[in-house]
Amino acid sequence: MAGNDPAGVTATGIYQRLLGYARPHWRIFTGAVLAMVLVAATETGFAALMKPMLDGNFIERDPTTIRLVPIALVLLFLFRGLASFASRYGMALIGRRVICQLRTELFHKFLHLPVSYYDSNTAGRLLSRLTFDVEQVAEASTNAVTILVRDSLSLIFLLAYMFWISGWLTLLFLVIGPVLVVLIRYVSRRFRRISRRIQDSMGELTQFSDEAIHGQRLIKAFNAEHWQENRFHQVNERNRKLHLRLAAVAGASTPVIQFLSACILALVVYLTTLESVSSEISVGSFVSFIAAMMLLMQPMKRLTNINASVQRGVAAARSIFGVLDEGNEDKGGKLEVSRVQGAIEFRDVSFAYDPHKGNVLDRLSFTIESGQTVALVGRSGSGKSTMAQLLVRFHDPDNGGILLDGHDLRDYRLDDLRRQIGMVGQDVTLFNDSIRNNIAFGSLADSKEADIVAAAQAAHAMEFIADMPQGLDTRIGDRGMLLSGGQRQRLAIARTVLKNAPVLVLDEATSALDSESERLVQDALEQLMRHSTSLIIAHRLSTVEHADRILVLERGAIVESGTHTELLAKQGVYADLYRLQFSDTRAT
Repeated sequence: MAGNDPAGVTATGIYQRLLGYARPHWRIFTGAVLAMVLVAATETGFAALMKPMLDGNFIERDPTTIRLVPIALVLLFLFRGLASFASRYGMALIGRRVICQLRTELFHKFLHLPVSYYDSNTAGRLLSRLTFDVEQVAEASTNAVTILVRDSLSLIFLLAYMFWISGWLTLLFLVIGPVLVVLIRYVSRRFRRISRRIQDSMGELTQFSDEAIHGQRLIKAFNAEHWQENRFHQVNERNRKLHLRLAAVAGASTPVIQFLSACILALVVYLTTLESVSSEISVGSFVSFIAAMMLLMQPMKRLTNINASVQRGVAAARSIFGVLDEGNEDKGGKLEVSRVQGAIEFRDVSFAYDPHKGNVLDRLSFTIESGQTVALVGRSGSGKSTMAQLLVRFHDPDNGGILLDGHDLRDYRLDDLRRQIGMVGQDVTLFNDSIRNNIAFGSLADSKEADIVAAAQAAHAMEFIADMPQGLDTRIGDRGMLLSGGQRQRLAIARTVLKNAPVLVLDEATSALDSESERLVQDALEQLMRHSTSLIIAHRLSTVEHADRILVLERGAIVESGTHTELLAKQGVYADLYRLQFSDTRAT
């Protein structure tokens, strides 16, 4: 799934929507267009100067013309330079503002998309939209518009001047028009089709590179460099071939158009040298006409080539708007709450990530009283982590409901609901920022330093923070890679301690800690759990022996429930898991 692709929307509709981003800057655009008018007028002015320069300077030897033509040439190119700068800078200013706005909207959308969207879309493809696609859009929205407006005006002015010199010769030149239109329409379709495939290819390339960079330790550990290079070569080669195909279409269209134009030029030159025609046109007029025709070639070439930028921009805009048109995460109901009591009920809950693969949770029902600690245990894939994700509304149940203090989770304002839940997962997420900002994260950013230090002490993180060069202000690198796994997990726990939420979810929260660190952090978590309703997901059963109740899951259903002692006495699934782990521990 690549987003809500507006496939039914025409290229014209997408381009109009794209130009809507430039509309607020209409004053700058108006000034830039006026400057383009001057640029186009100077091109026609240069061709027009050929007539007095040849007739007046070299044939009639008019002293006034001899004196004024050089001054006119200097002034013409002075105005042309100033107008060209104004038009280019004005359109560049609009272009960067459009890019900034699109990137802001995309980043905002990334933060508010539902988790299910990320489950079906790779990070690389989304990053490609934020970087590569947005730049392509800038080409279409501003650079292409500059050429379109300026060179269209140049064509109009030059053709008007040519008509003034000789209408029937100009009509001969225009015979090529319908042929060019047909050719450009064909090229447009080809550009659009190839450009969309290039967008997908760039997303694949970005995704693969991102995985290789962040997985470089694993790649080295398994000597997978050659394997990764082969895979990258395939992706890179596919991208190269698509770009070459695009270049081939662009490269072939330009010389064909130029050849057709040259044929018309040759015909005009031949006709004007006929005795019956040459007597009606002066040398200056003829050279001026030819100069105008030659000046027409570059605008025609640029207008033909700009089609490639426009079509790439349309393909990129389609991709971007597909993301922007996706629905945001549901913000919940209208129920506001400052702090809940923490009573939780799963009522006949069923859930599937993919309906074709069956339910992960199947008609699950249980309750957790306020202040109670309940542990979830079971084999991998039994649905333990899915229950935690449903509790924080990363997903919603397909059937049934989850209640907090007697209210369905969907009735709460989402921001209020998530303020009630502290969560520590087995996959710790840290940012390339200071230790302080990773603990006092998001809504905790205004926390007092004393509270941050207390939370770090409770998680036994101050023991290593104190040895850091800048203490709490030490930066920890990309994804916290300058820290050990245990240190990263203790920072995540400190973050949750600082949040002090009434509901606590611990998903393998001590899995990366050594025995000594686990004992210290377990003490801190037990202090925290005394004041909260706690849901513990654990693989190591020794960490949940003191839970008020243990739920044993198999294939998304509860097969056993009780305390540690009660479940051992039953000699059921839990007892088998416990004996298996105990024998594994003794064996090691």
